[in-house]
Amino acid sequence: MANHKSAKKRSRQTLKRSRLNRPILNKVKSSLSKFNALIDEKDPEALQKSWSTLNSTLARAVKKGLIKKQ
Repeated sequence: MANHKSAKKRSRQTLKRSRLNRPILNKVKSSLSKFNALIDEKDPEALQKSWSTLNSTLARAVKKGLIKKQ
């Protein structure tokens, strides 16, 4: 466990950030896997909707700084 004041603060910040970032990254992973599954089915309507959801989720993650825009 952290003994210095700054190390305790850093530990608190890390816990808070990971608690906030984890759901966003999980949503990115799940929407990506759903999109990949729909590619095999070749349903253009569902694929378009899934692409829109994936793009929105990725944009949100980039905006929060969780992933790079590349």
